[in-house]
Amino acid sequence: MGKKDRRVLRAVLRWTAAVVVFAVGGVGTAYGITEMKRTDVPGLATASDGRWDYPVIVKPPLPSGSPGPFAAANKVNAHYADLRALVLPAPKGARGDAALRGADGWLATKTFLAQYADPDDRKELAQKLTDQGLRHIAAGGWTTSDGTRTRIYLLQFDTAIAADALFSNGLVSYDSPVYPLTGAPATTYDDAVRSENLAGNVRASAYTEDKPYGAEEVRQAYLSAGDTLALVVQSRKGTAKAVPFEQTLTLQSQLLG
Repeated sequence: MGKKDRRVLRAVLRWTAAVVVFAVGGVGTAYGITEMKRTDVPGLATASDGRWDYPVIVKPPLPSGSPGPFAAANKVNAHYADLRALVLPAPKGARGDAALRGADGWLATKTFLAQYADPDDRKELAQKLTDQGLRHIAAGGWTTSDGTRTRIYLLQFDTAIAADALFSNGLVSYDSPVYPLTGAPATTYDDAVRSENLAGNVRASAYTEDKPYGAEEVRQAYLSAGDTLALVVQSRKGTAKAVPFEQTLTLQSQLLG
């Protein structure tokens, strides 16, 4: 082999080696980005959409031999888990509302009724709750750092039929709740909250306060899940944001569904 041929061979080998190194380097770079979290890669970070940082939501254990509320074996759609354990926990960093815990975790009916604006409404609703066989009320609430206050009430009845009757004919109508809450004298149906976006077998009817707001905007929703009804209320000075409200409803529905 002459000198010229040897020079050509060395050039070819150097070029081949460079291609191999470049290819390996390229593969390494691609693998590194693939393995990194999206928010770790500059330019690929996703801005927060306003959702709260909730803890992992875990359903409480059922008594031995008891089915879930919508299991095929549960013909009456009863919640056999402790109702107090079905109240959605507060997101991280929120300040809990001790007044909603009640005695031994059960809220007095009169405390629940106190949030309704009109005394006659409170009296009428109290009678409906009695007539439909209200067993007890579990509640919880918190205030987040931006001033949003959340209140959740779970009302369990003797039967799912009674709870459904109260939901459909005693608490909600298409354009407004039957009984206005204090601070929300006029409301509009919130069509952004859809039952199909919640846990299966849970129905929802949600409302937003009409402008002009008072000291704060109030959002509210009733959920129907077997023998249990839920009322979720969020209020905030200025405006109550839609995203955490819808997130809270979704997670609460998963605990009930």
